[in-house]
Amino acid sequence: MMTARRMLGMATMAATLLGVGSGGALTAQTSGPQTPLQLVKTMIANEREASNDHARYEYVSNENSDRTGGHLWTERVVETYAGRVRLLLAEDGKPLSADRVQRERARLTRIQEHPEEFIHHEQNTRNEEKRAREMLDVLPRDYTFDNVRLQQGVWYMDFHPNMQYSPSGIEERILHGMAGRIAIDARDLRLIHLEFHLIQDVGIGFGLLANVHTGTTFVSDRQIVDGRWHTLHVATEVHGKAALFKTIDYNLDLRRRDFQVLDQNITVPQAAALLLR
Repeated sequence: MMTARRMLGMATMAATLLGVGSGGALTAQTSGPQTPLQLVKTMIANEREASNDHARYEYVSNENSDRTGGHLWTERVVETYAGRVRLLLAEDGKPLSADRVQRERARLTRIQEHPEEFIHHEQNTRNEEKRAREMLDVLPRDYTFDNVRLQQGVWYMDFHPNMQYSPSGIEERILHGMAGRIAIDARDLRLIHLEFHLIQDVGIGFGLLANVHTGTTFVSDRQIVDGRWHTLHVATEVHGKAALFKTIDYNLDLRRRDFQVLDQNITVPQAAALLLR
């Protein structure tokens, strides 16, 4: 069971790594990097700097995942320092029943009146997001880059495992078994598209504890909206088996739209009140 949680945690971290956050556009680079590795390192540095922008947003999210029970949930989301407060608007494209609307409002009222419960619940997610940002740093070390081309203001390149690097830890071993593609905005040197796919099964504990299978993928698409970079699409799919032959599947397909800037100091009770209106 512990291995299963680690595998699902890795999937959550990967989703964050692929750009669940957003940040302001930085000043265009005046002198471009000379090698693919320098290009990737500069992009990572820009993403790290942008993560220090604590802007908060309200937006509409369409998500199909394990969290939604395999249904398509349309939610209005308000970001706070403690996490994302959500209001369910529709399921599978259909409006909620009157009873379910009332339950959603009751849940938000409880968050408004007892924010400490929400903050405690969201703390684990925030810790995973912090670890995921740290995982971004393994890209220049774990991979080699080739097939580099500049097309219409975007750098495209493929990446493959760096055979001269020996990964440590479960997360690094899984990432090291992946290949993929990356797209970087040539002006701002910000991440536009990133996709990983597992090219071979990865055994944990010599395959006795768990295996992560090919078909495992992580994808993210980002672009500038109203002058700021936002992640518009994230897709994660994990296939594997844990101890005692338990099948591990994790799926996430998330799309975002209609971003609105909020006060960066918005509190959890204020977020709940905003959604209740």
